[in-house]
Amino acid sequence: MFWLATAAYGQQMDFAFGLSTTHSAPASTTSTSAFPPVSLTGGIYPSISGDFLIKKSLGVGGEISWRGGQANYDFSQPYRPIFWDFDGIYTPKLGPHVAAEFSAGIGAESTRFYTNYVTCSFVSCTNYATSTHFMGQFGAGLKLYARGGLFVRPEVHLYVVNNNFEYTSPYVVRYGASIGYTFGGR
Repeated sequence: MFWLATAAYGQQMDFAFGLSTTHSAPASTTSTSAFPPVSLTGGIYPSISGDFLIKKSLGVGGEISWRGGQANYDFSQPYRPIFWDFDGIYTPKLGPHVAAEFSAGIGAESTRFYTNYVTCSFVSCTNYATSTHFMGQFGAGLKLYARGGLFVRPEVHLYVVNNNFEYTSPYVVRYGASIGYTFGGR
């Protein structure tokens, strides 16, 4: 980490931790399927994010967000969705203590469906099966600097998930806030 900070002298890096929730289309009550898709609405999603500005306000970043507790899929199967992405980022300065943040990128939605048995491979053992789908991500936030590099960032993300058949919609909105720190050229 120290080596990255010295190599990036004059640049800017941000790291943040946040909490958020999700919203998606509600589940249909008219489905004739024995196990209709569920809605990806609700729950607490912790997240970790970071970015590196290559130019004055352009850079790259990434984020991972997961449901903090397991939910029940149709009251029978415990599951946990995880969203992760890599983005291009644009952060125009709006004032001495405020910066906007816009991001767009690609990643995946991985859902872990937990089982009552353990499956072992050569490397590890797990008690879940994973279903992963490619997704696009579009995000916006507002960095409000409190003191030095410390900031609070209200944010919203739109995920467009390809072939998202486990859930009611390919569109998932995640909104919440992060607290973080900016290292370097603010």
